[in-house]
Amino acid sequence: MKSTNIQDPEYFHKVVDCQYACPSHTPVPEYIRLIAQERYAEAYMVNWESNVFPGVLGRTCDRPCEPACRRGRVEDKPVAICRLKRVAADNKGDVLAMMPKIPQQKNGKKIALIGGGPASLTVARDLMPLGYEIDLYDNQSSGGGFMRSQIPSFRLPAEVLDQEVNFITDMGVVTHYNTHVDSLNSVLAKNYDAVFVGTGAPRGRDLKLPGREEADANIQIGINFLASVAFGHTTKVGKRVLVIGGGNTAMDCCRTARRLGGEDVRIVVRSPFEDMKASPWEIEDAQHEGIPFFNNHVPKEYVVKDGKLAGMNFEKVEVSHDADGKRVMKSSGEFVFFECDDVLMAVGQENAFPWIEAESGVEFDKWGMPVLDAVTYQASNPKVFFGGDAAFGPKNVITAVAQGHQAAISIDLFCQGGDVQNRPAPGTNLIGQKMGIHEWSYDSVVSHELRHAVPHAPTEKALSDRMLEVELGFDRAVGYEETQRCLNCDVQTVFTSSKCIECDACVDICPTRCITFTHPQENEETLREHLSAPALNHEQALYIADGLSTGRVMVKDEDVCLHCGLCAERCPTSAWDMQKYLYSVTKAGQQGSGEQCAA
Repeated sequence: MKSTNIQDPEYFHKVVDCQYACPSHTPVPEYIRLIAQERYAEAYMVNWESNVFPGVLGRTCDRPCEPACRRGRVEDKPVAICRLKRVAADNKGDVLAMMPKIPQQKNGKKIALIGGGPASLTVARDLMPLGYEIDLYDNQSSGGGFMRSQIPSFRLPAEVLDQEVNFITDMGVVTHYNTHVDSLNSVLAKNYDAVFVGTGAPRGRDLKLPGREEADANIQIGINFLASVAFGHTTKVGKRVLVIGGGNTAMDCCRTARRLGGEDVRIVVRSPFEDMKASPWEIEDAQHEGIPFFNNHVPKEYVVKDGKLAGMNFEKVEVSHDADGKRVMKSSGEFVFFECDDVLMAVGQENAFPWIEAESGVEFDKWGMPVLDAVTYQASNPKVFFGGDAAFGPKNVITAVAQGHQAAISIDLFCQGGDVQNRPAPGTNLIGQKMGIHEWSYDSVVSHELRHAVPHAPTEKALSDRMLEVELGFDRAVGYEETQRCLNCDVQTVFTSSKCIECDACVDICPTRCITFTHPQENEETLREHLSAPALNHEQALYIADGLSTGRVMVKDEDVCLHCGLCAERCPTSAWDMQKYLYSVTKAGQQGSGEQCAA
């Protein structure tokens, strides 16, 4: 059985579960330690290098990192990673001096960005320091894209978004706001060296039910409604509002409607409550504001009386799952009528590219999506690249940022005459943390603090002012306490076989029984069954080291290791060491070696 190749840059990366789960691979434990040291500006910049919008994402991220958090091995709730990002953003101070310097001498290449959302802004952030000239086109009056038009102010204050957008545009991006691009060919005709399309998924889905045309005046598509509110065109709604849909847009719609005068606002969704697509915290916030949910209700028709919308009819269904896990809906025979003055339709979003001509060389698939290389984001016209929701459909801000980084690499390689498939490797470092024989530069003691709740503005006050931010965030003291819950998963337990005397002291002290010394097995599956505790999670690797004098192998189950460092503290020969692993996704213009450097 082969020893684990810890020189593979992806091996320890996968062990840092939170960073691995983040689409932009933000080094979470690194910035959490900086917050604990009250080095907020540095913590902010660690975030900014990866996710570009720490203040925005500290309020609105979908948080894929948190379900992956290793703190779940200790207690039910993960570290409040997203809220800590906001702590760094709220306390960063002036970071302008820490931003990359923009060369006055340009490199002769000019790029067009169509759409001013997170993907386009990320491309600009990565290419401007390399000497590119960039024109950004957007039909809104300010940058930010759907971060501005679809995320309500009570979740994301305009001043937070403005600052982080301006960090990028102030690098020298030439902005063409209030400019509707209606032809890709017209942009290509301006002889840009490359064009990036980051126009999002601008079309909300509708439900063409009986009565739709007659009730049109009182039915709005959810994303259009949110945009209309954001730009001051819609200032009120009827007292009775139905919101159709169970995603995050639906949650934003119902909470916005409450703030615009809706007294009886209801969420109606066809799926069971547990299958709703909205993030759990978004659902909780809506419930906290007194909004009821009606699940397993299938919309059937709009009811119009005297030429005006009076309500909607729904069929209640019973939901089960077949052998393949596919949801099956069966009518209960019961029909329900809900009165309403307005309906907000939040049942999904679609891409729309009527402005991209067939003659542009950009091919589309049968679903109307651009045909792209899944790695490079390059279209069939090699000068055109996509990212964000425009690339592979609606996702979220952090995914758009990650795709923007990768598209920027592709654009840089393309413009410099390189192979866009020849991607630079990530930058990695494996750095020893020793300060003494059995002392390290970080605190390995696991905190017994429980996850802290985020304070909210009083509900009555929040509902009376749509501009008032509801979540108040952690203050510095609570932020510090939350940082102590982090298990420092980026500080790896590194084993050296030649130093091991096989005393099993590490096995005895391990609190999770993750270390086993055993005889080699024919295959990994058998090995997993012969450990001190069976390794059941096949998604996480086994750390295997041979070369022991007895012919045995050391096996550590990375899935349950808490990185507590007790094995290294107990080891009499320093066969175990604690070494911090820093993984950095390569940006455009950088040359990541992919090699680990042991200190």
